[in-house]
Amino acid sequence: MIRLVAAVAVIALLALVSVFIGVGDVSWHALVSPGPDEQALQVLLISRIPRLLAVLLVGTSLGVAGLILQMLARNRFVEPATVGAADSAGLGLLVATLLMPQLPVLGKMLVAAAFSLAGTALFLLILRRIPLRSVLIVPLVGLVLGSVFDSVTTFFAYRSDLLQSVNAWKTGDFSNVLRGRYELLWVTFGLTCAAYFAADRFTVAGMGESFTTNLGMRYSRIVALGLLIVSLITGLVVVTVGMVPFLGLLVPNLVSMFLGDNTRRSLPWVAVGGAGFVLLCDVLGRVVRFPYEIPGATIAGVAGSVLFLSLLMRRDARVG
Repeated sequence: MIRLVAAVAVIALLALVSVFIGVGDVSWHALVSPGPDEQALQVLLISRIPRLLAVLLVGTSLGVAGLILQMLARNRFVEPATVGAADSAGLGLLVATLLMPQLPVLGKMLVAAAFSLAGTALFLLILRRIPLRSVLIVPLVGLVLGSVFDSVTTFFAYRSDLLQSVNAWKTGDFSNVLRGRYELLWVTFGLTCAAYFAADRFTVAGMGESFTTNLGMRYSRIVALGLLIVSLITGLVVVTVGMVPFLGLLVPNLVSMFLGDNTRRSLPWVAVGGAGFVLLCDVLGRVVRFPYEIPGATIAGVAGSVLFLSLLMRRDARVG
């Protein structure tokens, strides 16, 4: 508990630093002695604080979604970006944009979540029908399935002149987050809390269907709950800021190296670690080429891909 509190304190310090980084002048001096238009205070309240909250919510929820998927698939190499969940959510968002252009953001989120749920369920169904002779087959199946969804999305986006929008959905970018355009992400916080309350069930489900059934639990219901949480989180994130790749892979694996596979014990660390990782990537993206900005998802993708390759080359890689 002490270490967790210390980690939260470090993230809080980094969050305090992040609100003062940017082209706009938001310094202590500007806030204490504002000008006639109070520009510094407006930038802080309208842009910097909403952006900070969006970063923390996305990092927390995607890390937890990755942990749930790894328990359900019993494989440490899966997360929303490697099982087709993110790509199918993007396809759903494109369908909503083409067929229901007047649909509000909440409606588009529900459509994206429904497609994400269907894509993730299809992934798990495929896993049940193929012999898993190697732990590496699982992420490969997910990547192939995601590529299929991505190809369909790209084809129809090209025909509809929406490729630029699709590329924005694929890359998480927090630079456009403003007050009034991120509040749906608070739903992901509620979903994260729901995942914590069901953490013990996900731990049991990670032991396999037979083990779960022998304990008197309904394996299908636990899987359905996990898929619902993952799909809603993925749909919300894709609609609001775009996808952050490899986050759900990186953080749960790092946490499991120290805390094992107990979901209830690991989940708070995964949530804190995910928030800190995305926040660090966002800060680096703003300072590497200041005053220009590199999307935080790009920084996260580079770091996550390096970890993914290192995990693939580990000799002691194992399922679950």
